[in-house]
Order: sequence, then C-alpha cells, then structure tokens
Amino acid sequence: MNDFSIRIYTESNELPELLEGNFFHSKTLFLIEEQTPKDTPYMAVATRDGEVRGQLLVIVRRRGSLFPPYLYTHAHAHGEGCYADETETETLFPLLLKAITLKLRHRLCFYIEFSDMKKKMFGYRFFRRLGYFPIAWQEIHHSLHSKAPESRLSAKMENIVERMTAKGVESHEATSAQDIALFYRMLKNFYQFKLRRFVPAKEFFMHFAGNPESKIFVTTYKGKVIGGCACVFFQGNAYLLYAVGKRKSRLHLHPEAMTIWYALKYAHEHGYAHFRFMDAGLPWKQNLYREFLLNFGGKPVTSYRWFRFYTRIINKILYWIYKQ
Repeated sequence: MNDFSIRIYTESNELPELLEGNFFHSKTLFLIEEQTPKDTPYMAVATRDGEVRGQLLVIVRRRGSLFPPYLYTHAHAHGEGCYADETETETLFPLLLKAITLKLRHRLCFYIEFSDMKKKMFGYRFFRRLGYFPIAWQEIHHSLHSKAPESRLSAKMENIVERMTAKGVESHEATSAQDIALFYRMLKNFYQFKLRRFVPAKEFFMHFAGNPESKIFVTTYKGKVIGGCACVFFQGNAYLLYAVGKRKSRLHLHPEAMTIWYALKYAHEHGYAHFRFMDAGLPWKQNLYREFLLNFGGKPVTSYRWFRFYTRIINKILYWIYKQ
C-alpha cells in the first residue's frame, strides 16, 4: 500500500493523464461539473511511479432547503471508481475512500453518498470502518443482448406504446439548446420539493448532451416537448439518470413511458447489452415507480447506498439504526 501516492484534484488544469472507460469517474464528467454552478468535482487519484492506477470522482453540490439546515453541501459518487488493473481495486479503493472522506470532512460537507456499486457487498468493511452506514436501495436491470426489448414489454406497456405511437407521440435525441432547456425545466419543477433527488443547474445538462457517452432524449406531441430522460452509455451498458414527463397536463399521453421506451430501443439498436434504471427507490412492498419500470421487462436488484453525515450525533444515530 505504501507504494501508492494519493492526491485530490479540484482543478482540471492540474489533472494528470487519467484512466478512461468509466464515465462516472472520467475527465469528461469532471469538466462538465467544473462548468456547472454550485458544483465542485473532487478527483481522488492513486499513482505509483508517476502512473495513474486508480481514480475516484466525487461531486460536491451546494443545496438549499426549506428546512434546517437551509444551506448545505452534499457529496455524491456513482460506483467505486476506475482502476488500471481490477486486481488492485480492493487495495486502492480504501485508500481513495479514506482520502476523499477526510477531505470532505474538513470541508464540512453535510453528508456523503456512494451509490451504484457493481456488487452489493463491495467495500462493506471499508465503509463501516470510516463511519458510513448502508441503506438498501433498488435498481432495475434490463437485459438487451438476449431478446429484443419489444418481447419483454408487459401487455399493458405494449398497448400504451402502440396507442401513443399511433396518436403521434414521438421521441428523439435532444441536440438543440431549446429542447434541453425545456427538459431541464420539467425536471426541475418535478423534483422541486423532493429532497431525496437533486437536479444540477441547467449548465450541467447543456454540457452533458454534447458528449458521445451521455445523451438527453425528449418526447414530443404536436411539436411540443412533453417528456425527457438523461442517459449515460459506456462499457456496453446504458444507465438512466433522470426521467420525467408532464404528468398533469399530458398524463394521458404517457410521456415518461414513451421516453424510456425510446431510450431502451436506442440502447438495443446501438449494441448495448444492459440498461440500468439507477434509482427505483426504496425496496418497499408498495413502490409505484418500481412497478412502472418493471413493465419494461427488467428485474429488480437490491443494492446498498452508503451515507456518512458530518454531524456526529446524526451519523451515530443513523449508523445504529441501519446496523446490518
């Protein structure tokens, strides 16, 4: 372990030559977040003999709330990082995790969140050692390599797709600033009072849509945008980050369903093997959003999200409650 040197970067002009292959821990996402108001990227990099062996990107976001604390920062990372040699992951991840945790603690970050680990139990003892606690979370994993997505639709969803297509509901990749802005406005309005989900500033989506590994799709009816979603594509997999539709005025047109259906078809047509709905909510028996997503034919997968609060008493209480 002593052979590795760990350094944390917050400025893109200081970054070394990073590893490629994982969008969530890439220079591309670092640059997007660097240009997004209220967001600060933290890239923890492990090197040996001047060569990058692993990297972990965490995004710190300034947030506001109607309830105390009214202004605070929240850090989030998707997955365990990117490594030059997978056999070094178990060695490097705890070093990167400890370095970034200490850095964010000194920055008085209200809480840190890690989600979307490849394996449910990955890093368990390392997280626990640093005071993190796990909360069970659900994702939906959809296989695209063995069957066409049409064959996996439920009868209900198949009927919706057929009726809405006949009615003139269409979807396409958003490339214009106007389409992206309309998608952002819908997303912001929908999540405005949902503290669990955070929507970054509009600039994030403007830069996000201009990359080959990240795309925004929108659904239209009579030329008006009524729904949209944001997806990431890399290493043969597609990931759904956000999806939204006009549920009040356009509910009868099923905009969210039609947008997700278009994203699934796009992933299949471009050779992606899996499609992952990254947030299907908590694993409650009654989860309407999870049931909605299952109509597309995927399977529910329970994973852990790891949290650590800066306030010691809050973290101790939650650590004890979620002692698993």
